[in-house]
Amino acid sequence: MRSKAGFRAGLLAALVGLVGLVGLAGPASALTVFACEPEWAALSRVLIDARIHVATHAGQDPHHIDARPGLIAQLRQADLVVCTGAELEAGWLPVLQQRSGNPRAQDVFFAADHVSLIDPQPGAVASPWAGDVHVHGNPHLHLDPNNLLVVVDALAKRLSALAPDKAASIEQRRLAFVQRWRMKIRQWNEQAAPLRGRSVAHQHTSFGYLWRWLGVKELADLEPKPGMAPSPGHLQRVLELLRQQMPMAVVIASYQDPKPARWLAAQLGPSLPVLVLPSTVAEGADAAALERWMDGLLTELLKARRTP
Repeated sequence: MRSKAGFRAGLLAALVGLVGLVGLAGPASALTVFACEPEWAALSRVLIDARIHVATHAGQDPHHIDARPGLIAQLRQADLVVCTGAELEAGWLPVLQQRSGNPRAQDVFFAADHVSLIDPQPGAVASPWAGDVHVHGNPHLHLDPNNLLVVVDALAKRLSALAPDKAASIEQRRLAFVQRWRMKIRQWNEQAAPLRGRSVAHQHTSFGYLWRWLGVKELADLEPKPGMAPSPGHLQRVLELLRQQMPMAVVIASYQDPKPARWLAAQLGPSLPVLVLPSTVAEGADAAALERWMDGLLTELLKARRTP
């Protein structure tokens, strides 16, 4: 006959084993999303509770990142890959896909496939002297909040197909986001009315959709070609242009070197502001962070408009 001590030991071992099985089963059943940029990680969190890995952050140029072993390992676990597309990740995503050996990572959800892109370059050919070439158009589409309404619908359908047991929840969360986001767009349109017709000098096309949505004119680009660092000769030509028509600000993204923008602003006058703006949300952000990010962009631009 078994002793009480032996019975207790056996029961404890069984419980430990059961807990271990539950621990293994829980995470395994959760969907894993690999997002190329923070905005798509945030939009994924809007729709579903999942494990989400993000390849880039606001302090990085999303065109150019290293295919690090950690990213390869994350992509190897992914059930869904969500990226911008339009060649934005062409320099690094294919390397990650190949090295991950994950067949699920080959069918990528590209946000650019679902919206109309601005500034296409049909027939353009990439070369070391051409800069960042995007044949299908400007990939920074998330800077127009109207585009997120389109992308969230398409992403919800994709997630529902992958997790049909969560389809009802995904749809409920999508509807809540759309209702809230439309209300915010109306507020932003009213708030940004004083910006319409104003002008900026900028570096790269990171904020191209923002300018078009707000009705802000792009006077000059500090880059001689997209993705190429500002050169002294090009900056001098930009300076002469801006002396004829002063912008309300010089705008760069937070991952760009601020020295060329500051030099240009200093030549044009001490009151000309240089705005260093985040081109995306912080890593780990959610729907509320998307709102705060857009609120922050408009706040900084409106401050610059009021600068003497």
